[in-house]
Amino acid sequence: MKLINKLLGAIAVSLTCSVALAAGSSYPLDTAPNKLNDQAALQNGAKIFVNHCLNCHSAKSLRYSKLRDIGLTDQQIKDSLLFTGDSVGDMMTIAMTVEDGKTWFGAAPPDLSVIARAKSTNAGPPGGDYIYTYMRTFYRDATNVTGWNNLAFPNAGMPHVMWDTQGPRELTSTLVHQVEQDGNKVWQQVTKQFDTQGYWTANAEILTNYTGSGGETHTFKALDPKKAAQYDKDMGDLAAFMTWMAEPVQLERKKIGVWVLLFLGLFFVIAWRLNASYWKHVR
Repeated sequence: MKLINKLLGAIAVSLTCSVALAAGSSYPLDTAPNKLNDQAALQNGAKIFVNHCLNCHSAKSLRYSKLRDIGLTDQQIKDSLLFTGDSVGDMMTIAMTVEDGKTWFGAAPPDLSVIARAKSTNAGPPGGDYIYTYMRTFYRDATNVTGWNNLAFPNAGMPHVMWDTQGPRELTSTLVHQVEQDGNKVWQQVTKQFDTQGYWTANAEILTNYTGSGGETHTFKALDPKKAAQYDKDMGDLAAFMTWMAEPVQLERKKIGVWVLLFLGLFFVIAWRLNASYWKHVR
């Protein structure tokens, strides 16, 4: 009985933690496109990951050879994804040490092998949604040491490494909240605009006869819409690859699960009829 109570307590704690993590970010996550069954998207995501992420972040839990599962041959892996003379059987590591990372960035960039699972909770959305949102909500911020900021992860230490492929954007943030004025609470709207260089201007105004609620909204304006649209597509591919990377066997696991459920359903029908046959003469 004590063991059962401990197990129930552990489950309750894990669910509580999941809810806390899910509610930890106030910025709503966008839904990443479901491309786990799209090999072309996964291959493009692998290329983006190796060319832009693997410079500072490692993926030590994955071997290059595992990329065969998304349709790449050993020769394609060598020609397009191996640039340091490593073999196809090696882990996806980087040359930068933890000490160097701490010296250069203040903290070592985390390993990204299972980041999609780390950002996914029982009560929250999949980790791919976080990656997709995070990579699409960078904006110039001259007040930050890196020159960049992020809506999904405010004051992130990582700059926008793919800014040139996304193109210039402007951000308008609007905050509606209550303030004190002459002893009364009134609604105020604060509009903050960031230009393409990270410099911002703010405007505050009192809302008269306002009957809505408080909140904050953010709107991006792409100065090169075609480039921004292609970037969004690529980030969907990257999110799909990193979701696959966190659990490469998930597609096979789901297929096996379907067959197991079909077998159990068939076995239930057989067992039910056998039970009726065995006990039909027993009253």
